[in-house]
This record gives sequence, structure tokens and C-alpha cells, in this order.
Amino acid sequence: MKLIRFGDIDSEKPGVLLPSGVMIDASAVVDDYDGDFFENDGLQKLEVWLKENQHSAPAAPQGVRLGPPVTRPGKIICIGLNYSDHAAESGMEAPKEPVLFFKSPTALSGPYDDVELPRHSQKMDWEVELAFVIGKKAKYVEEAAERHIAGYAIMNDLSEREHQLERCGQWVKGKSHDTFAPLGPFLATAEEIEDASNLQMTLDVNQQRRQTGSTKTMIFPPAFLVHYISQFMTLAAGDIITTGTPPGVGLGMKPPVYLREGDVMELRIEGLGMQKQTVVSSQ
Repeated sequence: MKLIRFGDIDSEKPGVLLPSGVMIDASAVVDDYDGDFFENDGLQKLEVWLKENQHSAPAAPQGVRLGPPVTRPGKIICIGLNYSDHAAESGMEAPKEPVLFFKSPTALSGPYDDVELPRHSQKMDWEVELAFVIGKKAKYVEEAAERHIAGYAIMNDLSEREHQLERCGQWVKGKSHDTFAPLGPFLATAEEIEDASNLQMTLDVNQQRRQTGSTKTMIFPPAFLVHYISQFMTLAAGDIITTGTPPGVGLGMKPPVYLREGDVMELRIEGLGMQKQTVVSSQ
């Protein structure tokens, strides 16, 4: 299944994107795609409902906004330097263990929403990433970690590099501005993605290719990340983990290139669709 949420900001309804491309309203059976939904067998119940109702369920309105395909995550956990070629681009050794940091859940936004350039920002950067959503509680997971993954989506791990690297402390300052976590356009449930470690991914800025990569160069794959992170904290259903970026970020260019108001980004990951965002000034 491909889960979507559609409608105005903070008023989205849950839906499903059918193979035909039609988006249907699932609010008759689902309140929303949140932690309670995933933890309480919501995917299984939705699948049963869909088999019986996909031809009779109402369609989403034409041209409706798509929101992030999940809502109210307790945590957005990011993995730094998780692509060997990106680590080399950054002049850093590949990490021996996953590097963890956080984005604020308030950074979550829709896949086509505008993204805000923070006030006085000169170093806003792009990062195409494979994200996944936790489907059931994970604590000290040792085996079958993949069973805790509900599905996969694209995330743009937007970063303000001055705030991240020059303002002291951990990276979270540069990662958490409003709109810095566009997710979607849909959440592809785990069975939709045959091999999450072999997906092509790209990012364009103003129709110029900036990132071309593959999850094949990921150092720590999703199932291992579930195991690893669960040794340090409980992963709750609905939490989002975003898994790092391939080379081609603005910081790695010589000289560095950063986003400006009016720039347009397009992100693609094989099997997960496309995002598109325009940079606007912060309110």
C-alpha cells in the first residue's frame, strides 16, 4: 500500500494512493496515520478494508495538497555520514558506528510545501534521504529488526550549515527549522520495496542535477539501524528514521553552493515517487 494524507495543513485526512494513480479517502476506517495506528495493527485493518472498498471509497479532491504521510512522530532520528561516498566528500572517515542526531518533529512538512529560508541564513543546504517509519515498539531488538519497519518514504533533510556547524553544540540547531523535514509524497509499506539497500536517488536544484546516488553505498542499512538505535532508546510506533544522504550536497561543492529564495528542489527515490519544494523567506 501507499499511504497518503491530504488536505490543508493541520486538517489532513488519511488516504491511499492506488496503483491506478487515484487517491482515495480512508477516513471512514482510519482516524490518522500516527503512532496509535501503526502500533494497533492499523496497516492490517486498512488492508482488509481496502480490498473490500477501494472501488467504492470516495476519491480525494483533484489538485488537493498532500501533507506528510504520517503525523505527530514522537521522534525524528537522523543518521549522519551513512554513505561511504558522502563521508569521502566531507573529508571524514566512514563511521564505525551510526552517528545519531535529531530533527525536531515540528520540522515535518508536506512533500510539495514551500521550505523556509531561516532569517539571516546564508548556508541552507539540501539532502535527499531514504526515511522509514517504525511500525511497532522496538527496544533491545536483536533479531528480525526489519519487522519493526512500517514503510519507506523520501525525506529532504534540509540543513542550515552555519547553525549546524558554527553555532556550538550538536547538529540539531541546523536541522530543526520549520519545514526542514519534507516527507512523502507517500509512505510505501515495507512489502512495496523489494530491497531498500538498492534504490537509485537524485536531487536537482533549479533543474540542475546535484545529487546522484544509490542506497547501495549506505554503510548501515535500515534493519541494522533499528537494532542499533533500540539499544540506546525505545523506538515508538510512528517514529521516523532518516538514513543519510549520498554525495552532492552544497557544503561539499568547491566553493560551497547554498540555497537562496526562489530556488526549486526536486527529489526522487526509486519506487518512492518525487518531491518538489520552493525556497521562500521565513515568516
